[in-house]
Amino acid sequence: MPPVSPWSRRGFLALAGAGTALGLTGLSGPAHAAPVGPAAAGADVFDTLRRRWLDLQLGTGFDPGAEPYAARLAETGELAGTFRAAMNPTAGSLWPDYPFDPPAGITQGYSRLHTMAQAYVQPGTGHTGDASLADAVAAGLDHLEAEVYNPATTRYGNWWEWQIGSPRLLLDTVALLYDRLAADRRAAYLAAVDHFVPDSMLGDYTGTSTGANRVDLCRVTALRGVLGAAPAKLVLARDALSPVFPYVRSGDGLYADGSFVQHTWVAYSGTYGHVLLDGLGRLFTLLAGSDWEVTDPGRQVILDSVERAYAPLLLDGLMMDSVNGRAISRGPLLNDDRGVLRSDHYHGHLLVAAVALLGGAASEAERERWNGMVRGWIERDTTSPVLTDRQFEVADLARLHAIAAGPVPATPEPVNHKLFAAMDRAVHRRPGWTVNIAMASDRIAHYENGNGENPRGWHTGAGMVHHWSPGTGGQYTDHFWPTVDWYRLPGTTVSTKRLADNEGGGWGKPKPAVRWVGGVTDGEYAAVGQHLKGLASTLEARKSWFCAADTVVCLGAGITAADGVPVETVVDNRNLGEDGTARLTVDGAPRATGPAGRPETCRDARWAHLEGHGGYVFPGGARLHALREDRTGSWRDINAGSSPEPVTRRYVTLWHDHGTDPDGAGYAYLLMPGASAPTVAARADDPDWLTVLANTGRAQGVAIPSLGLTAVNFWQPGEAGPLTASGPASVLLRRGADGPGRRTARLLVGDPERSGAPVDILWDHPVRRVTEHDPGVEVLATGRSLRLRVTPGTAGAGHGCTLTLG
Repeated sequence: MPPVSPWSRRGFLALAGAGTALGLTGLSGPAHAAPVGPAAAGADVFDTLRRRWLDLQLGTGFDPGAEPYAARLAETGELAGTFRAAMNPTAGSLWPDYPFDPPAGITQGYSRLHTMAQAYVQPGTGHTGDASLADAVAAGLDHLEAEVYNPATTRYGNWWEWQIGSPRLLLDTVALLYDRLAADRRAAYLAAVDHFVPDSMLGDYTGTSTGANRVDLCRVTALRGVLGAAPAKLVLARDALSPVFPYVRSGDGLYADGSFVQHTWVAYSGTYGHVLLDGLGRLFTLLAGSDWEVTDPGRQVILDSVERAYAPLLLDGLMMDSVNGRAISRGPLLNDDRGVLRSDHYHGHLLVAAVALLGGAASEAERERWNGMVRGWIERDTTSPVLTDRQFEVADLARLHAIAAGPVPATPEPVNHKLFAAMDRAVHRRPGWTVNIAMASDRIAHYENGNGENPRGWHTGAGMVHHWSPGTGGQYTDHFWPTVDWYRLPGTTVSTKRLADNEGGGWGKPKPAVRWVGGVTDGEYAAVGQHLKGLASTLEARKSWFCAADTVVCLGAGITAADGVPVETVVDNRNLGEDGTARLTVDGAPRATGPAGRPETCRDARWAHLEGHGGYVFPGGARLHALREDRTGSWRDINAGSSPEPVTRRYVTLWHDHGTDPDGAGYAYLLMPGASAPTVAARADDPDWLTVLANTGRAQGVAIPSLGLTAVNFWQPGEAGPLTASGPASVLLRRGADGPGRRTARLLVGDPERSGAPVDILWDHPVRRVTEHDPGVEVLATGRSLRLRVTPGTAGAGHGCTLTLG
């Protein structure tokens, strides 16, 4: 190995102190840094940018002797020492437990070298300034370059390892040890990056170079430009970001309704959404004030997405698993040397940190709003505390602690409804509880699997309902996915036909041939529906959710199948923890009292309540099955790279059995998250609270007089109560929404099929006049009844009008 060049004490101290070019980026204000382009006379432009990058990576403004920084830095030092002791360069590997084939072993090698380099540069690691550790890192870099990551190697296996995973870590490590690496060695490493990430990767916006992946590729190219003093690379990286910014109408990217899709058909606001936000936050900050600053006005779409796309899916620090794709299966990955459990809170914390980082590129008003949201998420996450999360390096911890101690007060969770029509997701937020609905269509996959991950996610898009109320923030965090019955996911209607792992194909390939999925909302209440077709099954059904003040009314109709097995609708399936004792009562009597694994049948249940979780009402009574059982599984069962250690969790499951090969079966129940038993019983005893207007394969609808709410999902032309539709539509009617006793109403019509075809709506009620209406709404008649013609467009959004009643 060629000798590394000497590193001056001045150079070491500059890096160990992590610089102060930007301070705590994303917290104290936009990065109005001094110019760093050629106009900055006498300045080494690229050295300035490199040090700015190190500020972002290593953090500034924290006390390395204080917690949680001291513990994190000490852990980094311990890992570095372990890695150095175990490193054994041989043909085909750098560490014996990670061979270079598959290429994930290459990325893992660079990851360990990066940790060692951090321990050398950062204070408080026990290895700060240890020249022998730096030499070991340099030797490891040379071994990887000589053996496999070089221009003579033809890529094999997963493209991501070669073009994103490995080069990101390699370049970050070179940035850390820049002054200790000889120029010819740096040039060799950069040549390898040029080989595997050629400029052509940032040409056409297609294939694997879209959305979050494009941002990662730009990140690699930009840092390669900084380290190689290559202005053309920085121009390329900056300009190649522009296709990421505009709203899209299909495929990967951000949609105008806040949806984010990656891999063409997968709702991915969580994991890939984090990659996009975090990467852009770093690039916006890195290039600010330079000749390569990102000035495309389209970047405002990204800034707007914080509140439009991401915040609605973040709840008390967690990111809802319906938008985490195959990452729900990861748990404690074996290649994570820190052993951190991946979960909804893990992914949520990454988004929280990304918002804090992106604040450095935002306006003062935006940054203040975001800091309030970030502080709120930090303060409310009692399941997995954000400020001590072991996944974070000290840079993210410093940014988050600064916000937590800052002057901006915490913002509470909002009360609203957000319909993500483009990715078949809905979020209903009420005081004290939240519901998230996950569906599938010919636009969005049943589920995603790939790389040995999430092989049993078959029914996660079959109307799965996540819900949270006080004390249940760990419901899906606490080893839910390896222990849940995958045929009994909450809210779903499924054929119990056994499916193969990875059924239907990988990477979002399995999609149902249906269009009617979506609904309409006024921002507070909503009608949501799904034309369900089962995966690898003959099952077909219509499912609706009418999201109201303290309840979600759940209707199912037209449930038909010919698989030769029972079909079930899972009212709920709650994780009670390792040995939970939550009491289940049905009509006030204890049920499923012990973890014996034997189901009980309640023949005419009117209501049920699960202590600490909420309740369920069955209008008119229903045959309900209940089961309390302990279930054991391992993360390895659902992810080839995760822990094989068995875990056991206790569940209470409630379901309707529609029988074998049902023909036109249905269901109706009310979900009341967090409600007390007396509240649930009182609702069951109030026959006037709810009227089910229709529950058939043609239409499903409800009226809740106390709320002035009428809502109908028309699957076909038809009539439901006072409403008639000439074609498929979702209709929401609110009377008196602008104040009690007011003679006004608001009527909205959505087109979940995205056909764009006009639909006539008749409301059989006196209407004096239409006071205002959206574009696409034509008033055909008022007086004794209202007749409208609505052409809602193809984006799935609702159009409506405000009425003065007769």
